[in-house]
This record gives sequence, structure tokens and C-alpha cells, in this order.
Amino acid sequence: MKINKNYQNVKKSYLFTEIAHRVADYTKSHPEAKIIKMGIGDVTLPLAPKVVEAMHRAADEMGVRETFHGYVDDNGYAFLINAIKDYYKGFGVDLDYYEIFISDGAKSDLGNILDLFSEDNTVLVPDPVYPVYVDTNVMAGRRVIYAAATEDNGFLPMPDPAVKADIIYLCTPNNPTGAAYTRDQLKKWVEYAKANGAVILLDSAYEAFITDPDVPHSAYEIEGAKECVIEFCSLSKTAGFTGTRCGYTVVPKALKADGDLNAMWMRRQTTKFNGVAYVIQRAAEAVFTPEGQKQIRENIAYYQENAKILMAGLDRCGIKYFGGKNSPYIWLKCPDNMGSWEFFDKLLSEANVVGTPGEGFGENGKGYFRLTSFSTHENTREAAERICKMLGK
Repeated sequence: MKINKNYQNVKKSYLFTEIAHRVADYTKSHPEAKIIKMGIGDVTLPLAPKVVEAMHRAADEMGVRETFHGYVDDNGYAFLINAIKDYYKGFGVDLDYYEIFISDGAKSDLGNILDLFSEDNTVLVPDPVYPVYVDTNVMAGRRVIYAAATEDNGFLPMPDPAVKADIIYLCTPNNPTGAAYTRDQLKKWVEYAKANGAVILLDSAYEAFITDPDVPHSAYEIEGAKECVIEFCSLSKTAGFTGTRCGYTVVPKALKADGDLNAMWMRRQTTKFNGVAYVIQRAAEAVFTPEGQKQIRENIAYYQENAKILMAGLDRCGIKYFGGKNSPYIWLKCPDNMGSWEFFDKLLSEANVVGTPGEGFGENGKGYFRLTSFSTHENTREAAERICKMLGK
């Protein structure tokens, strides 16, 4: 028996696991500390009432012979797929029924989609970047190259004609920097992908936080995108499904490469995935109802208010930051030229606030730090006060 030795090329610990271990070690020796966690992007508000109501009703149906549901249809239940189709129409995007695949979240599909591609493809990812994009490709033995996301380009790297890539990961609005591509910028990536015969894997998990009218909610708002973009979306941040698990992936039929990727993904899913539970899909359907949309918009507005609280606190402290407007993330520059992990330790020990060191997202994340807006108003205000006090502001 031989193991996949590519696993030896990834870090032994996932970024957020390392953070959890450091926090656990600190609280063990400081049990009195009131820790405010603003590191991992987990939500704090409960599911919307309309969603919970749908889950209850679906659970009751599962207890009755006439309404019981067993195995799920290949790409999901029709009621949810049609609800997502209608949602995309709100962006002026028409999708075919069989282009939408229901999943347990964007993270797993962003890794699993690689089953469709040869291991000798070159993969381009921005740096800093969500670790899953890099790790899943390294585990498969692919060559990974980077597009530098820096202050100079607004943390939005643009395509370089001199660089050849086969698979391109983009996240907009971005995790961790909070930056978001405009239509014109995304159009340039679509043009680059088509010119190079590449595919863009676009993570749109945070599209519900977009406030700028020039930032598209879907790549398919861009002409030609269906020929080169696979889009992944999650209800985790949109509707608080971090523990409920539901998302969807769009694989357009027009995206052919040297094979029919839509048909290949259907084949992959029917072989390796048994679908998302009926109860969960009914809950997800409720997200897209008028009442559900109203309720989740209220929750998103709550988190957006937290971002404003954080930004006001950082302004008061004199800390430079980015993001927070089309994204639930604040990307700040570590004060006094501190390193990311150095600032993490200082913030934990002196302010009892947990964030995410920027260098955990890549080389260009060094000297930066991510805070999330997914806490309560009270904890967010308290965290902002503690940070300013720690810095003597």
C-alpha cells in the first residue's frame, strides 16, 4: 500500500485548526479571560424564522408514509433548483435547470470539482487566498502559481497575458481581503480565460453582502462567462447555514473545454455524492421566498452594522484597513510593522480578542490581519474598545 505523498507538501495543520489550538492553550492557563472570537467566519444569529418553519414542516413530512422522501434526485430537488433559477433571474441571468447542482456547501465543491481536471494543469490563485484553493491542488500534485494581491492593486490582481494558467480560482467579494471585482475587471478575467482555454472557478459565497451596484452578484452577468466560469455559492453566510450545510454549484452547458464539464460533474456527483437532505433543501428553498429574503437581509444588515462598528473603531485607533463594505471581512494592516502571528498573540493575550493572521492566507498576507463581522453588536463594540485600549488610543 502506498499513500498519497502530496499530503506531505501541505501544512500539517489547517489554518483555523491552528488558531483553535492556540486559543485553547491560552484559555487553559487563563480561564478567567472573556474571549471574543472574530477569527473564523462563523455566524452568530439564528436561522430566519421562515427557514425554521420550513424545516419543521419538512421534518413532519418525513414522519408520514405519503410524504416521506428517500434518495435525492441527481442534482437536487426541483423546488430548490427552480427557486435558485428565479433568484438568478433577479441579476438578469438565465440558467438551465440542469446547470444547477445542490451541494452541502461551496468549500467541498471547490475541492471536489478538481476531479474533472487532469493533474498536469497549472492552477492560478490570488495571494492572499482562502487556503482550500491551494491545499486541495497541492494534495493532488498540481502546480500552483500565484497572482499577487497587494495594496497597490487594491487586493484585486488582474490577468497577466505573459502567464499561462489552466485553472483559475477567484473569490469575489474576497475572503480574506474583502475586495470585490467590478464588472469591467471581471470581464478582463473572462477574456483572459477564453483566450487561454482556461476555466475560472469563482467562489461567490459572499455575494449577498454586495452593496456596490458596479459589483456583479454573478459572473454570468458578464458576456461569455458561461463559456469559461464555474460558479460556487453557499448559504452559510447568506442565510446562516454554517451548521445546516447547503449551497449550490453552477456548471454551464456552454463550458466545454476538451470535454462536457456539465455532464462530467453530473457523473461525478451521482457516483460520489448522495445529495443534501430533503429537510435541509426545504429550508434552503425558504431562503429564496419573499419573506425569507426579507428576514435574511435583516440578518445581513446586522452583520454589516458590525463591520461599520469595527471600521469606526479602527479609524479611532489609526489602523489602516480594507474591506467591510461588500464583504463581512475587515482586512487590516498590523500596527507598528508587527507580523501577523505576532499581532495575533498580542491581541489574544492583551485584549482577549481572536482574529486570523494574514500570513495564514499566503505570502502577501504577511503583516495583515482579518477580523470578521459575524459577532454580536455588543461583542463587536467591546472588541473595538479593547483593540484601541491595547494600542493606547
